[in-house]
Amino acid sequence: MPTISLCMIVKNEEKVLARCLDSVKEIADEIIIVDTGSEDQTKKIAKQYTDKVYDFEWIDEFAAARNFAFSKASKEYILWLDADDVFMEEDQQKLLDLKKTLDPSVDSVTMHYNLAFDAKGNVISSLRRNRLVKRSRNFRWEGAVHECLVVGGVIFNSDIAVTHKKERADTGNRNIEIYERRLARGEVFSPRDLYYYANELLDHQRHQEAAEYYIKFLDTGQGWFEDNIAACGKLSDIYIHLKDWDNAMKYSLQSFKYDAPRAEACCRIGFLFLRQNMVKQAAAWYKIATQLEKPGENLGFVNHACWTWLPHLQLCVCYDRLGLHQQAYEHNEIARSYRPNDQSILYNKQYFESILKIRNEKD
Repeated sequence: MPTISLCMIVKNEEKVLARCLDSVKEIADEIIIVDTGSEDQTKKIAKQYTDKVYDFEWIDEFAAARNFAFSKASKEYILWLDADDVFMEEDQQKLLDLKKTLDPSVDSVTMHYNLAFDAKGNVISSLRRNRLVKRSRNFRWEGAVHECLVVGGVIFNSDIAVTHKKERADTGNRNIEIYERRLARGEVFSPRDLYYYANELLDHQRHQEAAEYYIKFLDTGQGWFEDNIAACGKLSDIYIHLKDWDNAMKYSLQSFKYDAPRAEACCRIGFLFLRQNMVKQAAAWYKIATQLEKPGENLGFVNHACWTWLPHLQLCVCYDRLGLHQQAYEHNEIARSYRPNDQSILYNKQYFESILKIRNEKD
């Protein structure tokens, strides 16, 4: 059975660190905590779980801190988490089972990263990340901000999930200030830097600048295809916000250059047609969204609503406007199968059943 080193970098995480470590302490054979300058009780809490707590002088580079943490590992595999991540009970058991059965030829294990949830606790957005890597491969982190673990070799895509339980509202200006200090020093951004700097600009509501950097990123022609697709979606959303409908449509369609159509883009195109009252066109795109096969093992972001209930609910709206009430009712019922307690869907159910009942009585 392989041994596991848990490697984490932390700063001022007293509210969440124990929760994270409690969820993994029975799985990890070694816990390594690298502190980058905490001013609260983070280090004291960490020392309740491990004596391997190290200080790292912050140099505006997350990859450097993570690589330092990895350098302290001594076990066969390295697992990494952030302090506001946890393994739910089901996933703890899955990870324990994997630990017992993991093929030693595997170089990296990917896991789902569940990012957001609806009121019922259902996952609404997620992606995959390389989480457990073979130490002897000496995989390295790259990137000052939004760092990436560069892996290769034999990859195993597990069904284990890491759950993100964010407590702090945001990171303030930390990340964008790191990027802007790098720009001020005259650094040339990599394609990945351009993409993530654009994300930071968008998070700070600097829409025009964000659009500029997303376009610079796409124009390099060197971006990872999942980032290209995401950039097109974000550009489309920016132009929707700016009421520039032509560019919103342009970038939704451009996403098809990089991979097979995704339901997120099809729903966005459907929305753009629907807002122009082009209902037949909107319905066509929402229908396409319902017919696509959900991506399984890629590492990109997935908005689960677009692959489940949302296009059916929108088809309900479209068919109602077209006077096709039976079809509208059928798609509302499919949406209800995903969201049985949604009040708007339940209202639609009553509405269409009353219409169809009256029609049947007349017939």
